[in-house]
This record gives sequence, C-alpha cells and structure tokens, in this order.
Amino acid sequence: MKLMKTLLATVGLATAAWMAPAAAQDKGAVGISMPTKSSARWIADGDNMVKVFKEKGYKTDLQYADDDIPNQLAQVENMITKGVKVLVIAAIDGTTLSGALQKAADKGVKVIAYDRLIRGSKNVDYYTTFDNFQVGVLQAGSIVDKLGLKAGKGPFNIELFGGSPDDNNAFFFYDGAMSVLKPYIDSGKLVVRSKQMGMDKVGTLRWDGAVAQARMDNLLSAFYGKEKVHAVLSPYDGLSIGILSSLKGVGYCTAAQPCPVVSGQDAEIPSVKSMLKGEQYSTVFKDTRDLARVTANLVDAVLAGKTPEINDTKTYNNGVKVVPSYLLKPVAVDASNWKKVLIDSGYYKESQVK
Repeated sequence: MKLMKTLLATVGLATAAWMAPAAAQDKGAVGISMPTKSSARWIADGDNMVKVFKEKGYKTDLQYADDDIPNQLAQVENMITKGVKVLVIAAIDGTTLSGALQKAADKGVKVIAYDRLIRGSKNVDYYTTFDNFQVGVLQAGSIVDKLGLKAGKGPFNIELFGGSPDDNNAFFFYDGAMSVLKPYIDSGKLVVRSKQMGMDKVGTLRWDGAVAQARMDNLLSAFYGKEKVHAVLSPYDGLSIGILSSLKGVGYCTAAQPCPVVSGQDAEIPSVKSMLKGEQYSTVFKDTRDLARVTANLVDAVLAGKTPEINDTKTYNNGVKVVPSYLLKPVAVDASNWKKVLIDSGYYKESQVK
C-alpha cells in the first residue's frame, strides 16, 4: 500500500509538472496590428508587446500592414477568424475599421486602440496612448525656449508641419503646439511667412518624410529668397530628417548659416544622431516599453473580468463614444538630457547613437 501511494504521488507530481507549462500558456491569443515597419518606433512597439504579453502567458499574432489600409483590414479580419480574444490595433486610418470591429464585437473580442484612436466605431473598448496634446506643448516649448521668446527676443520666422490628417493624434500634436506658439504668432514675435496654418494646409499624409522634404523645398523657394527661416515645427522625427535635408540643400546647417530650431518626436536613432551633430534641436520621447506594459496590464484585467486601470474618461471622443483611456507622459529630449533619458534608462545603447 505504501508503495502504491508513493507511485501515485510520483505520477501526480509528474502530471502536475507536465500540466504546469500548459496552464501558464492558457490565456489565449492576442492579435496585434501595427501600421508599418517603415518607422523604427512601430517595430519597437510590436517587439515590446510580444515580449510583455508572452511573459503574462498569452500567445501573440503580430502583423504589420505596410501602411496599406486594405491590408490592415484583411489582417484584422484574419485575426478575428483565428479566434483571438483581444485585438490591439494601431490603425493606419482610424475611420476604416468599423465593419471589422463589429465582427469582433459579435464574437466577444475586446478591442484596444493602441496609440492611435480608432474613430467612428462603438466597438472600441479602451485606448492606450501618451498625452498627445502635451507632446505638441513640449515640441513648441523647445522652440520657444531655444529662440528666447520668453525673454522678448524676436521676431523670428517659423514654418509649421503637421502629421497625417487620417491620424487622430496629429490634431492633438498640432493643437498642443499651437496653444504655445499662437500667442507669439499673434504678437508678431513669430512670423509664418507662408501664412500656411491649420492641419488642412500643413498636414503630411502618412507621416512621409519625402513629402515633408518636398514641401520644405517649396516653402524655401517661394518665401525665403533673402529671408531666413529660424524654426520649423515638426511633429515627428521622420519628417524632421526630411525637412533638414531640404534645409541643408540650400546652405543651412553650416558655420555660416546654422540649422533652424527643428522639433521632432519618437527619439528615433537618426534624429538622436542628428541632435548630437547640432542639427535637429529636440525630440519627444515616448517609452514604448511602458506603453506595452500598460496595454498588457489592461488586457489582463479585462479578460479576468476586472476593471482595468484608466486615467482619462473625457478627452478621447471617437465620434461615437468617449473611449476610456490610459495616458502616459511624454518627455522632451535635446542635447542636454539625451543620455539620461535614452541611455541610462536602457532604451538604447550608447553605441547605437554614436
């Protein structure tokens, strides 16, 4: 009898040991739909989410849509068909997914809008992002500080660039920046020589750096024959690099004619290198590790039937509903603090940016 008990105990332990890994991976699948691999930022987002979700016991299906709307739609629908429990979507165009999201809702699939608000659908359960208005405030603030506008210096010439008009965030970035810049424009301390203001005039479709470079070429040719441009509001590093290429083409970024003050966003490696060379002046860092963690925690809570942690229930109206959101804080970065923010935090290795 004692031998039988020992054998049964051994079998029981073996069975438990065999079942344990399966139980740890029994939380189901999460579909992760990212817009493009053309930006290093989105690659980091995808990698970080896969890592965090796997640590929590989820399988992941990560897809990139190459900035092609029908491709993203097909990928999302395929994820639903394959039986994911949750969709985490950074939409290319936040107005094009309503039909697919209705299919998701019909199957009980939860939908998290990731960093870009999905518009026009009641079937968006939560939104995780950074404080996008504050991103614009930080971008404009770096320009104001560098030019010395608070000390009464000026007037200076500035040109304005916006993000992609099909990305809801672009309007928050622009509005945040203009909340800082407009008083100086109204007082004449900042002059937009092209008079091009408003997202309908300054938007850059698909956040395309080549489009920004071509527009900057046109602005310099049409409005800056003898005048100099002193600052450029750029909402994203990929645009900033294109804008700087245009400026260099007509003699800026030299000892005789320094670069204008150019802002940015995402702390992408080419822009960090540009800052260290004294070209791009600043960027705004959004730690994708933190956003992945917040998103995974939210999903974990929702699937466990708990109320997830959110900190904003007013800001993000998608045209159908106010989407409960969790906002993270962005951080302004320039040559004075890049090492502390980007290297000491472990986000980059110093060898990557030097």
